[in-house]
Amino acid sequence: MDETVPVTQSIDTLYPDANIPSQKQRWQDLIGQFESKYGKKPAFVARSPGRVNLIGEHIDYSLYEVLPMAIAADVLIAVAVSSPEEDGANGITDAVIPMLNINPHKHRPSQCTVPSSGEADIDATVHEWTNYFKAGFNGAVDLLRKENEKFSPCSMQILVDGNVPAGGGLSSSAAFVCASALAVLRANGRELVKKRELVELAIVSERAVGVNSGGMDQSASVFAVKGDALSVSFSPELHAEAIPFPKVEPPITFMIAQSFVTSDKHVTAPRCYNLRVVECTLAAEVMAAKLGVELQDDSGPLRRSLRGLQHAVFSSSSGGGKTTKDPSKPLPLGDPQTPYKQQLEQMLSMTPNLLDQETGYTRSDIAETLQISLPALESRYMTTFPVHADRFHLAKRAKHVFSEALRVLAFKELLQNQKSANDTKLLERLGALMNETQESCREERMGVG
Repeated sequence: MDETVPVTQSIDTLYPDANIPSQKQRWQDLIGQFESKYGKKPAFVARSPGRVNLIGEHIDYSLYEVLPMAIAADVLIAVAVSSPEEDGANGITDAVIPMLNINPHKHRPSQCTVPSSGEADIDATVHEWTNYFKAGFNGAVDLLRKENEKFSPCSMQILVDGNVPAGGGLSSSAAFVCASALAVLRANGRELVKKRELVELAIVSERAVGVNSGGMDQSASVFAVKGDALSVSFSPELHAEAIPFPKVEPPITFMIAQSFVTSDKHVTAPRCYNLRVVECTLAAEVMAAKLGVELQDDSGPLRRSLRGLQHAVFSSSSGGGKTTKDPSKPLPLGDPQTPYKQQLEQMLSMTPNLLDQETGYTRSDIAETLQISLPALESRYMTTFPVHADRFHLAKRAKHVFSEALRVLAFKELLQNQKSANDTKLLERLGALMNETQESCREERMGVG
């Protein structure tokens, strides 16, 4: 977790062997175009890959564990840096950053000027490709200013090339923000960048483009280990761990299928992604109110989460039941000694009783339960990231989150407890869990994006 982002002089370690010839040509084309456009070679290229999620759909923003893995498709940013002497000679006091894309017909050239003590302006209401670079830029600059309050960003020239399909569910936006933040840190003198600090700043930074994102995508892009799955947990703090795939015959192989259906988070956020984040958060708040437990602020996008609710219910300060020494009897609800899996099962079982309005909750229903005014409800949960909904399907969201967290546990256990290399049922069991995930997403209307 404390290791630094690797710096390499060869791309051979970055891609599968079969991809290396085409990738070498791609990198050469990027460097050649950079030199053609800017009249000099780039100082370096920052790279961040996309990801595919094996299991753990739509639960990272509720702070539950997920199991993604990185893919070969990535975002590359070629970078040159203007020295203070060069800027001074040209009469430049602010950071000037021309932003070019390898595909200028689809992604128009742009430029931003950043005051020495300011940040890049982002209009989250406009879906503009450069917003993702600006988000990473601002996150990196904020980190550098925390280290040195007099820090001023340097001027840069960038050329971007990405082959992660936009809106294809492979986290092109997170890869872009991570690569951008990494590029800015490196350009401004950070020779070593810790993976954890890059991930943490990228998670927050991406929200500036109008998406109330969790942390799975950024974690997979930065922490992933070639050939392994990645276990990412968010409570009590960010933690990532490589999970090797079992050695079986036939070997485990995952196929990523392109449906060619685009679901852009930014465009659909008010009625899809951001709405689900709000619903999951409100589900935690309503369940907490009915249980009489107090939620604490956490690292969730809206500072409250279903994982935080679970912690509150099963913490020693929640007033849970007495312990029992009889292992045949379940521990009372709220007992801090309850095993984690059993906690999840109890949270799932209590959901229908606590969230009993099957047709959903109106804003007034929720405000009344939480004993706050309607304007206060909307200000707290629906202003920073506006949502479009008349009814909020809290039970469906909570049911999916708790059941999906259980499926992640089961999937991880299968990967880590292989019976034998001839276990012919392993792939079948893993596939069944993945199918259950998609069925839950469909039935509980979690959707895509």
